[in-house]
Amino acid sequence: MSDNTPDEPLPSPQLWFVYLVRAANGSLYCGISDDPYKRFAKHQSGKGARFFYSSPAVALVYIESAASKSEALRRERAIKRLKKTAKEALVLGWQALQANSPENSSETQPSA
Repeated sequence: MSDNTPDEPLPSPQLWFVYLVRAANGSLYCGISDDPYKRFAKHQSGKGARFFYSSPAVALVYIESAASKSEALRRERAIKRLKKTAKEALVLGWQALQANSPENSSETQPSA
């Protein structure tokens, strides 16, 4: 007789992220990571991509989640093919979303 319930819970799928980092010279670097904030810290410390050897990483300006590493790689490839103006539009859209998120809202509730 077979038992259809696993002994251990199935691991939850790991999210991956595509991110853009602005360099000191204004250029944008696109990469993927399972922890974009940790990866950005590596870029800032000089232990990340060679891209930042000539112009240091100054800001993490865009993050997009992906369901898998392969999906993140596909999206990274697509973003890298975009013109700089299109990448800047992604950044502006993401920053607008961040500014309007409930955690960042500075509006107060009207008093009664």
